[in-house]
Amino acid sequence: MVFNMTAADIINLYIIASGTGVCALSIMQIKKSPIREDVRKYFIAFLTLIIGYITIHFARELLEGHPGEFITHAIKAVTFMEFLMAGFMAVMLLVMILYTAMPEQKKMKVSMRAILVLLILHIIINFISMFSDMYYYFDSNNVYHRSTLYLLTNIPPMLMMVQGIYMMVHYRDQFPKHVRRAYWIYILAPLAALILQAIFSQIQFIMVATVGAAVNMFGVVVVDLLKKYEKQQMEASRIDNELSMATRIQADMLPNIFPAFPEREEFDIYASMTPAKEVGGDFYDFFLIDEDHLGIVMADVSGKGVPAALFMMASKILVQNYAVMNKDPKAALEAANEQICRGNHEEMFVTVWLGILDIATGVLTAANAGHEYPILKKPDGRFELYKDKHGFVVGGMEGVRYKDYEVQLEKGSILFLYTDGVAEATNAENELFGTDRLLDALNSAENDTPENVLERVSKAVDEFVKEAPQFDDLTMLCIRYIGKE
Repeated sequence: MVFNMTAADIINLYIIASGTGVCALSIMQIKKSPIREDVRKYFIAFLTLIIGYITIHFARELLEGHPGEFITHAIKAVTFMEFLMAGFMAVMLLVMILYTAMPEQKKMKVSMRAILVLLILHIIINFISMFSDMYYYFDSNNVYHRSTLYLLTNIPPMLMMVQGIYMMVHYRDQFPKHVRRAYWIYILAPLAALILQAIFSQIQFIMVATVGAAVNMFGVVVVDLLKKYEKQQMEASRIDNELSMATRIQADMLPNIFPAFPEREEFDIYASMTPAKEVGGDFYDFFLIDEDHLGIVMADVSGKGVPAALFMMASKILVQNYAVMNKDPKAALEAANEQICRGNHEEMFVTVWLGILDIATGVLTAANAGHEYPILKKPDGRFELYKDKHGFVVGGMEGVRYKDYEVQLEKGSILFLYTDGVAEATNAENELFGTDRLLDALNSAENDTPENVLERVSKAVDEFVKEAPQFDDLTMLCIRYIGKE
């Protein structure tokens, strides 16, 4: 088989080579761009379709005019693929218009359903054309001729373009001006090329128009997306900086200098808080009410993130203030609950364990507002859950009453407080760390300093969870009562 290249064929070959090269370079560029993965895949598929379309179109023209049954079948197959790709290119344009416009969900579904119906109709018509001469045929010399019904093969793509024009007009306010202009060029440029091709039938102006308009649309849309991406990155960086600052502010709100009371030899205290997000809702607190009384708080706010952190700060201040004023856990929790309930429009709440230790006698007076059981270790004993009576959460309902209880801390006693993030730490197998493992970790401590106790628990949780993500804040406090000599 010999191909006789005319001047027009050489020009068309140059057009196809240039178009393929431009599309290939565009694909290489889009692969390196930082825009969303689904948009990257879309443009790679779109530009690949264009490469296939113009290559197959030119291949059909080269095959025309050469006799042989094999050539006839090859031309029919190539023609089917050419028409099919034209339909898919129209679909890709409509999808991009919808993606950019982002109409409401119901309108999106209706538009996509219409697009799919037209695409299926296009496939059916062109499949029929392979086995009949209704739309086009080849003479004895394998020269391509259009039948009287030829226009039927292009009706679905034409209807798609009409749908595209409708969407462009209907959603015109949804597009930036430069993006809207790029879409119009892609829709109208091939039509203008068809007029030129009617005059200069041998030169494939339609290929130049298709490639040029497609690459222009690709460049405009991608640049627009990159600008949005850069803006989002700047906004994300600003948010990260603010969250980082919020993390430092929250950390500074909690007592974090140890030893906390170096001049007091009657007790040793240590605490830590590891938020699941940049900021958390857990908090601990300890403060001297007077020379003989130490306030101790362990609390867990409902929710996570910034809202929980803001609620945490307000709750911490209220609980501490009322504890200092009343010197009574029950009264302090009731006063804090009333104050929080008054302005709690978001209906958040906080579980609180509040204790006041008489430093001289070791008597610990405490009240529990829906928090975890404290864990107590007596001298020469083991860590065990102290199942105190729970009251209702703070902020859940007005008029709640709480009850005090007393625990006598002997010299050498250790009290361990924590939030549910410790017991509910979860590994990759979705197993909970649980209170049994927590007690085992506590009882495995080699010495009884509060810092060592917390380190042993933290290590045990880390070894259990391993690479699984942290879903809740981990907050712990440990106090060892030494008493006066």
